[in-house]
Amino acid sequence: MKPSQKTLITVLGPTAIGKTSLSIELAKHYNTEIISCDSRQFYKEMRIGTAVPEPHELEAIPHHFIQNRSIFEDYNVGDFEKDALLLLEDLFQKNDVVIMVGGSGLYVDAVLRGFDEFPKVDPEIRKNLQVQLEKEGIESLQQQLKTLDIDTYQSIALDNPQRLTRALEICIGSGQPYSSFKNKAKKRRNFQSIKVGLKGERQKIYDRINLRVDMMVKEGLIGEAKKLYPHKNLNALQTVGYRELFSFFNGDITEDFAIEEIKKNTRRFAKRQLTWFRKDETILWFDFKTTPQTIIESIKEKL
Repeated sequence: MKPSQKTLITVLGPTAIGKTSLSIELAKHYNTEIISCDSRQFYKEMRIGTAVPEPHELEAIPHHFIQNRSIFEDYNVGDFEKDALLLLEDLFQKNDVVIMVGGSGLYVDAVLRGFDEFPKVDPEIRKNLQVQLEKEGIESLQQQLKTLDIDTYQSIALDNPQRLTRALEICIGSGQPYSSFKNKAKKRRNFQSIKVGLKGERQKIYDRINLRVDMMVKEGLIGEAKKLYPHKNLNALQTVGYRELFSFFNGDITEDFAIEEIKKNTRRFAKRQLTWFRKDETILWFDFKTTPQTIIESIKEKL
């Protein structure tokens, strides 16, 4: 490692691939701490459905940004960028290496490269889009985005109304595609970045996802979602694992169908995660069965 050079090692990959266990092994090796950038694990009311690390895992290594917010708070990627950078300043005072882990590509990019600057737009636009969503459904927003910004339409999480609304309000308010404001010159960071990605055969990833959903149901996911049902319109709850159960509570679908939908939508989410990360040629990819020691040896060559 270069003198005084600080390093942030980020563990990436699709959901259920084993990022948590690898990040803990890396943190133990470097005697350091972990920053989570999973945008749903921030919320303390959503433990089971977001696969928060187990208590023994949280006790093994200090974790940050795990269940530190409430679903009733307004917290976005820009807020996270500021908070994470402030925390990194503190952590790098006592550690040469810090570990970051998560599958939220947007949040990873915000910390590593800086958040894209967007123009301010009239708040009325967002209100109108919310009314459109309620009256006409999410498909209406999807088609509008396809017309205004095909690049964003092809890369965004189309089942996430918050992301759709954000992209559309920029398109409408600025008269330019949301994608035109993306990937401008990024801010310099005072640490080096090493990205480690976990991958596997698609069917193996899907099998792990299906097993995880079954485990969540056994652990009480339905009861957790039932408690959150009165607040189902909050942005934080527009999440796979909860939306499907809310439809079940509404009487729109059966419980079994809701569980199968959670599996299907989580598989789709994993596919989008991989699509996002594969654009980054700097990621060091490993099969999810690779031993932590092998990965540590590869990291050594980059330090």
